[in-house]
Amino acid sequence: MKVLVTGASGMLGRCVANEALRLGHEVRTFQRGPSGLAGVEDHRGSVTGASAVRRASGGMDAVIHLAAKVSFTGDRADFEAVNVGGTRTLLREAQNSGVTRFVFVSSPSVAHAGMSIAGDDALPADPVRARGEYARTKAQAEVLALGADAPGFSVVAVRPHIVWGPGDTQLIERVVERSRRGRLPLLNGGLALIDTTFVDNAAGAIVAALGRADVVHGQSFVVTNGEPRTVADLLGAICRAAGVPGPRWSVSAGAARAAGGVIEKAWAVRQHADEPPMTRFLAEQLSTSHWYDQRRTQRSLEWAPTVSLDEGLEQLRLWYSI
Repeated sequence: MKVLVTGASGMLGRCVANEALRLGHEVRTFQRGPSGLAGVEDHRGSVTGASAVRRASGGMDAVIHLAAKVSFTGDRADFEAVNVGGTRTLLREAQNSGVTRFVFVSSPSVAHAGMSIAGDDALPADPVRARGEYARTKAQAEVLALGADAPGFSVVAVRPHIVWGPGDTQLIERVVERSRRGRLPLLNGGLALIDTTFVDNAAGAIVAALGRADVVHGQSFVVTNGEPRTVADLLGAICRAAGVPGPRWSVSAGAARAAGGVIEKAWAVRQHADEPPMTRFLAEQLSTSHWYDQRRTQRSLEWAPTVSLDEGLEQLRLWYSI
């Protein structure tokens, strides 16, 4: 197929584009800066620009939509414009261009209301109860995307959970930098059980969803490695791979949530460009269990992880040793 991949300048987007190429698809990428990928037709622009989206989607058979505003804090209008407005524009232009398959890359946070998740499947996206502007607007966008599913236009939502890998600036880099500074606490001892997704596995599942879209359209799927570990174990393993000290102190989840609320307000007032050290959402993520039943996902997408958690950590260790 001729496949448009949006957001291909990010770690996951690059991996998805490369996986699609590996499987023999013709790939066009669309993002604000150059993708830096070989073998693709690179288009530059924003999903908020209708004319740029129209040019990018023209002549395509399928779309994999990863482009999004991802942050713990920020202006509500920015999240609305990119995550909701951009998805609406891309859906419209894709349909007008004759695209027949559309994979919306979402997040488990669209159905997370702050409580522990233990072995759940993909629950419906809930914009009302989703925590934070990112989760809320991604939930709205997922509802829009699945609402566009129709004969001749198959839509699937894939929710990779906590994607990481070598070169990751979202999770790994922040964990390592805070550990170096001695600012990486555990919440409630780091006993919450969570699952994550190595980037190669996330990309494989997303491209598998593209191939199965005519069969599984109209559905959402959470994707993980299927190997839950405690937060303490996971952060310790990441730190060992990077050659930095692991977490050495713990605070209560309640105190972290309270501090996160104060910090969020301070960041908003002072308009900091960087990410805050703690937010209420981050405190919830680090102190509540969230792992998912993968049986329906693997059966429906005819996919399974190819890189184990320990194998991914070894790749991370080798990357930091270079």
